[in-house]
Amino acid sequence: MSAWDFLRPASVRLERGRTDPDSFYDDWLDAGGLVREVLAPLDAGGSGRVLPRLWDVGTDRAARAARVELPAPGVVVVDGPLLLGRGLPAELTVHLALSATVLERRTPPDEAWTLPAYARYADEVDPLAVADLVVRADHPDRPALQT
Repeated sequence: MSAWDFLRPASVRLERGRTDPDSFYDDWLDAGGLVREVLAPLDAGGSGRVLPRLWDVGTDRAARAARVELPAPGVVVVDGPLLLGRGLPAELTVHLALSATVLERRTPPDEAWTLPAYARYADEVDPLAVADLVVRADHPDRPALQT
């Protein structure tokens, strides 16, 4: 599952403008929808049926995806930026860490406006400290597990 499929409608996530880093940090993800439609159904007593996509960003409408039943024991991997520190129930969290220099170099110019959000995330959440596992990914061909 991708957090990009659980974004809020454009009217909410872009209310402060298309390139506001605080909006990207605070307003883009529908964390409640992700919990409700993916994570809670996997809790003990949950249905085991998850919704793989909630929102279609391209059309800015509900994705209308069919629920998927996970076989027991099922595992869901949720990828996406800025997920730690939101209180999402997870059995294991992995943070792919990039140095600020590498993040800046690899961020496409049209997405450079997001860099202050990542700096805020590093300061406020400290993903290196809160993640169960940290993988250093400055060199994608040589990822390293941080111990």
